[in-house]
Amino acid sequence: MKYSIREDGGTEIRKRQKPYTKKCESEYCELWLKRNKSILDRLLELRSSIICLQEFWVANEELVGMYEKRLGDAGYVTYKLARTNNRGDGLLTAVQQNHFHVLNYRECLFNDIGDRVAQLFHVELLARPGSQSIELGIEILFVNTHLIFPHDSTCCFLRLQQVYKILQVIESYCHEYELPPVPIILCGDWNGSKKGNVCKFLLSQGFVSSYDFAHNYTGDGEETYEWVSHCNHRGDICAVDFIWLFNPNKSRKPLKQSFLEALIGNVNVRSHFGGHAIAYADHGGRSTRVWQSIIEV
Repeated sequence: MKYSIREDGGTEIRKRQKPYTKKCESEYCELWLKRNKSILDRLLELRSSIICLQEFWVANEELVGMYEKRLGDAGYVTYKLARTNNRGDGLLTAVQQNHFHVLNYRECLFNDIGDRVAQLFHVELLARPGSQSIELGIEILFVNTHLIFPHDSTCCFLRLQQVYKILQVIESYCHEYELPPVPIILCGDWNGSKKGNVCKFLLSQGFVSSYDFAHNYTGDGEETYEWVSHCNHRGDICAVDFIWLFNPNKSRKPLKQSFLEALIGNVNVRSHFGGHAIAYADHGGRSTRVWQSIIEV
């Protein structure tokens, strides 16, 4: 399962008084401790084989210790990864050791303006008849990530780049270890709806949304969903968290070709001072020019 838990430093407590004041939950130990104990209770109650958390408060040693202790006691091995530039939050992934054996783990640092990161895991499914673990030879790659929030139109372009980097890392890893086609699972807060070009890019690569499949959502007609994933920092109820699945028996377009098609779906290419500039149009009709030279493909 994946879970976006909101870093406590970013959770606001607003007081209706004059002068207007705004404080963060992180300033009140009893509040963030109570909320995270409740989150842990729910996670352990669900007993998922893999837990992917985003907006995890990695800078709080007491909080990290609480998660590692309780998840460890329940049989999970945990991996945390902070966002770059000391943002305070990041990712935490927990793998149930009775269900999966972690063969390898890699960290992906995007090193962009959003300071976003991703975790790549190579795991093998286990069977446990009695107390003995048996490796079944079924291997899976899965990713935990949190893409940049679309504050403006340029962020949508960055989200495409971030997903492209993730798929490049997966492709490179499979080539390095000469892996046969394996199932791939992408978990995270994608900060974009099914109608966006990031999701269309993943669909073009053969991925399917597990939530849409479970609710028999086809994407036709109005942008309505049978599910919502969270309430964002603006108070909007949205469906932007996905678990994407790739069946290794499906054929895939070349990654670079698929990325360029997604890019063209977002941009208008025009000449500018003898070179080429890319103008990205957002829903409001505004555009931001991004020089073609920054596109590394």
